[in-house]
Order: sequence, then C-alpha cells, then structure tokens
Amino acid sequence: MATKSKILVVDDEDTICEVLKLNLEIAGYEVDTANSAEAAMKLPLADYDLFVIDVMMGEMNGFDFASKIRVTDELKNIPIIICTAKDSEEDLLDGFSRGIDDYVKKPFSIRELIVRIKSVLRRVKGGEVTDSSLTCNTLVLDADKKLCTIDGEEVPLTKKEFEILRLFLQNKGRIFSREEILSSVWEDDVLVIDRTIDVNINRLRKKLRQYGNNIITKLGYGYGFKD
Repeated sequence: MATKSKILVVDDEDTICEVLKLNLEIAGYEVDTANSAEAAMKLPLADYDLFVIDVMMGEMNGFDFASKIRVTDELKNIPIIICTAKDSEEDLLDGFSRGIDDYVKKPFSIRELIVRIKSVLRRVKGGEVTDSSLTCNTLVLDADKKLCTIDGEEVPLTKKEFEILRLFLQNKGRIFSREEILSSVWEDDVLVIDRTIDVNINRLRKKLRQYGNNIITKLGYGYGFKD
C-alpha cells in the first residue's frame, strides 16, 4: 500500500487552512489542520512528516511552537516550514535559531510552498515519502526508481509525463483542472500555458498504449484517471 507523507498545517485563519489542505492533498499528501499552536500541541504530533506553521497566531506563535518541537525527543527531527509576513533578517535568524528548516513569505503561491515541501522532505528524509509503487492492472509506476512499465516493459516518459501520471494514479477517479495539474507538476518560476499541459496529456495517452483510454477528459473541467 502506498504511503503518503503526512503534513500538519497550523494557521489561525480557517480559509488558509482549507486552501492549503485542498491543494496539498491534490499534490499527493495527507493533510490535517489546526487553528492554533495550542490546538496543534494536543494532536499526535509524532505521526506527522512535516509541519507548515504560521508565525503570527495567538498566545503561542509559530516560532514558539518550533522551539517546543525541537526540545521534544520524539519530534525534534520532524521538519518545519514557517509561513511569515515578518521578513526582516532578525526575524528569520530567530526562526532558524529555533530550528525551522525553511520559510515562505506571505503572500506566497501554492506552487512555491509545494516546491519547498518537496525540497525539505528530500533533504531531511533522503527522498520524499509518498508512493513507491502505483498500479493499474499491468501498468506500474515506481516512484523510487522513476520507472513506468506496462506488462513488464519499460515505457519511456519525460519527467513531466511521469509526474502527471503519478498525480493521476494517486488520485484515481478525481478530475484535475489544468491549474491544479500546473501547481502540482511545474515549478513556480516556470511559465506554462494550458496548451503545454494538453500536449503532455496527449503524449502520455499515446505512450500508455492500452491504458491511454484510462486518462479521461471532462470538458470544461480537466483531466483524470479511471480504473
């Protein structure tokens, strides 16, 4: 069974929690939320692979939360990404001195956050902990080996084709808009038009041979994968 990295988002704004939960789940993560550091401290924190924490919250701010995590033996190695509108050198140095692994400045894009999450998980865990093997009958996608096979025969995919297929196989039956595919697969600083996504989907369909028809199009909505 594929294992997804589990992320805890802590922010006192419900809307931000909802938006981050939706988009990070689309990107292939399992996500829980809490509306304060105090509420987060009551959760089984050792179950998480990464924390995404807002700085400006109630009595316990994000930096204080990080400090408590770093002095708790079972939690001290779990990476922390801080979301902050405080971007002075002193503030950031304070955050890193308390043990944060990375930060994003508000307002930030979802794609930037996803890129930073992937980077931190690779650096801390020696490889992102998501799926290792995803299948649909004789179609097998091995995320560790970056290998796609059909009936045991390798299917040569580009990096983008591979990531699109991984997104689809992680979320069978779900329809993704072009914007959602873009935020999950392309880097934040790369300009991509809708046509580029369509071209990649069409190439992927052809390469998957008998499984090409499993990639479905919902007119006006986007793309997905059905068993």
